[in-house]
Amino acid sequence: MPKDTGIGASPKRREDVRFLTGKGRYTDDINVAGQAHVVFLRSDLAHGTINGIDTSAAEAMDGVIRVFTAADFDGVGGIPCGWQITDRQGNPMQEPKHPILAEGKVRHVGDPIAAVVAETASQARDAAEAIVPDISELPAVIDMKKAVAEGAPKVHDDLTSNLCYDWGFVEENRDAVDQAIKDAAHVTTLELVNNRLVANPMEPRVAVGDYSGHDDHSTLYTTSQNPHVIRLLMGAFVLGIPEHKLRVVAPDVGGGFGTKIFHYAEEAFCTFAAKQLERPVKWTSSRSEAFMSDAHGRDHVTKIELALDADHNFTAIRTETYANMGAYLSTFAPSVPTWLHGTLMAGNYKTPLVYVNVKAVFTNTVPVDAYRGAGRPEATFQLERVVDKAARELGVDPVELRRKNFVTEFPYQTPVAVEYDTGDYNATMDKLVEMIDRDGFEARRKESESRGKLRGLGVNSYIEACGIAPSSLVGQLGARAGLYESATVRVNATGGLVVMTGSHSHGQGHETSFAQVVADMIGIAEDQVEIVHGDTDRSPMGMGTYGSRSLAVGGSAMVRATEKIIAKAKKIAGHILEAGDEDIELKDGTFTVAGTDKTLAWGDVTLAAYVPHNYPLEDLEPGLEETAFYDPNNFTYPAGAYACEVEVDPETGKVEVLAFAAADDFGNVVNPMIVEGQVHGGLAQGIGQALLENCAYDENGQLLSASYMDYAMPRAHDLPMFQVDHSCQTPCTHNPLGVKGCGEAGAIGSPPSIVNGVIDALASGGFDVGHIDMPLTPARVWHAMQGGAPNQGAAQPAAGSDNTAYDRSVGGPA
Repeated sequence: MPKDTGIGASPKRREDVRFLTGKGRYTDDINVAGQAHVVFLRSDLAHGTINGIDTSAAEAMDGVIRVFTAADFDGVGGIPCGWQITDRQGNPMQEPKHPILAEGKVRHVGDPIAAVVAETASQARDAAEAIVPDISELPAVIDMKKAVAEGAPKVHDDLTSNLCYDWGFVEENRDAVDQAIKDAAHVTTLELVNNRLVANPMEPRVAVGDYSGHDDHSTLYTTSQNPHVIRLLMGAFVLGIPEHKLRVVAPDVGGGFGTKIFHYAEEAFCTFAAKQLERPVKWTSSRSEAFMSDAHGRDHVTKIELALDADHNFTAIRTETYANMGAYLSTFAPSVPTWLHGTLMAGNYKTPLVYVNVKAVFTNTVPVDAYRGAGRPEATFQLERVVDKAARELGVDPVELRRKNFVTEFPYQTPVAVEYDTGDYNATMDKLVEMIDRDGFEARRKESESRGKLRGLGVNSYIEACGIAPSSLVGQLGARAGLYESATVRVNATGGLVVMTGSHSHGQGHETSFAQVVADMIGIAEDQVEIVHGDTDRSPMGMGTYGSRSLAVGGSAMVRATEKIIAKAKKIAGHILEAGDEDIELKDGTFTVAGTDKTLAWGDVTLAAYVPHNYPLEDLEPGLEETAFYDPNNFTYPAGAYACEVEVDPETGKVEVLAFAAADDFGNVVNPMIVEGQVHGGLAQGIGQALLENCAYDENGQLLSASYMDYAMPRAHDLPMFQVDHSCQTPCTHNPLGVKGCGEAGAIGSPPSIVNGVIDALASGGFDVGHIDMPLTPARVWHAMQGGAPNQGAAQPAAGSDNTAYDRSVGGPA
């Protein structure tokens, strides 16, 4: 029988009550008395020299309080980058300034040039349209390979080139990998694109700056996944505000998917302007504005080679990737294609030699940073596509080729630095094969053929690294912040608890699952536990939520703090019950002296902590409140096996996903319902990338997919009913909960499963296409079937299941 409460149970998400009844409090719901509104004038050119900005007409308009340009930020720092990468020669990456408002040049469509603060948003918008910038257009660089070619226009004139860094990993393996590929019995080579994506969380970004002259204190309300990091970066490095003079609040946040991790210029502007004007300043992004100001995701162009011996054992992997940084370095951008990507290139396999080369490139496009999975989807897509292609070239079963090369003994030291502590990849593959009824697939394929359709089955194995750690290691790798997490547990006199965490919830259900953990440890009802997050004045310094770290790192901090609470409570109970605290047991909210019938209820002990009549104060101070910081010893390594069945219409190239199964190993599971929902969301986003989504620029740097009219988000009819299983559990060995991350798995494992399935479907109809780049739009699939290659790797407009201009331009069905 399923549990009703505690760890392993699936209580309904408590936060959903306020969301579903319209009682959520998002940043845009916050209106501070006397607030003004800001609208940014953004560049409509991708690259140009700013000769001047005429703001006179705007300044004279009704309601305008002030117009800001870059000149107003003299002496103010640029938006900082949180991770420094060292290149193959040991040199630090090139790191240009990222100003709050464009200085000297505009570098991408959407780059903010000026900002109008007015009494109302409409007045600010009208005035922004009245500003006349004088900008001389310069040639734009969009294609990464062209951007690093000799003579290419430079995005930043003060840099030596558009190459941010040329990174090699593991550099000492390079010659051995080259030799292994030369000596291999078979080498499979694949060139592919990991398409650029726009995160599109339901809630666009918002920032409200407020300033109190009374105590010289600034407050920023913002849509952030990590308010403490925003306070640190913005206060210390941009505006020079001491942390004790700056409060950052991230209330309810309507989704993030990575794009709300980063510190943005608009947050710094609103905080700065509020102090300058001595009144609150609010900015709310429009959806169109979000497309050209939120950090984008992915955008890699890769060549990967897989070497195998005569027995089909993997002997070496070599990859060469161009990774787009966009026009500026976003907060964690340099780490995504390097340490979050290169360290996962071993995958689930015992390949002895791996070499990863990444060239990060500046282009005249929106900055690129972490998006759900952040580096791990890129690694998995490369690896699982080349493994599938190798199986097809060798004429072997793709499942059995994977099984033959799976890591089977743990802990396992990979050739790319990380050590997998636990896993059972054969178990998840066994579960997957059971879930998809693989033996019955041929009959289903024949049924599709009878209707003139091509049915394919795509499989995939993935592993990811979650909960980036430890701080001492990542510091050596270039991280400019610690990656621990914190929790304070405050017990009230009547027994209820308030848990204050540095982790942030923006859709994950933390208020439910965190409460389950703490309540289960003590043995009290979950409604006695309140979770507080998102306010730097109410929680200890923490690193926020990203990288599937909240439960593994944030939850572990709560466990450690709760353990301290229980230890002190046992001492108090021991004094009252006249027993040594080592003899006190706590179960189901009751303290018992071992081997006796002497008991005390949890509430009696907590009251005694604040009304200390029954224990000596010289031994124990009053109160019951503890703080813990948890810095993990290693990543956690969730893994799994995914499969999908697709059907392709050979007349149109349209792909339909008929079934999708996901077998995951997340270690111990706190709330199965929440985990299932997290996987569903990731699968939807991964299928969106594989079939529909593509953020595209033309050769002049104009964003062609700047709205939902052109950027095809998946809808309900694009998705099947998912089969999800997480029964194959190998608990993490180095955190107290034994948990692994789950929030990004679906987005990591699904894209290669879809593409592998489509390639399999086409092969069943006699179409040996080798590879088709995502998104697999009808036009791309149809064109590949005709023997063409639709300019893969170049910028194309996004295309959905309908026919777009791009579909028509490559000769797809009209």
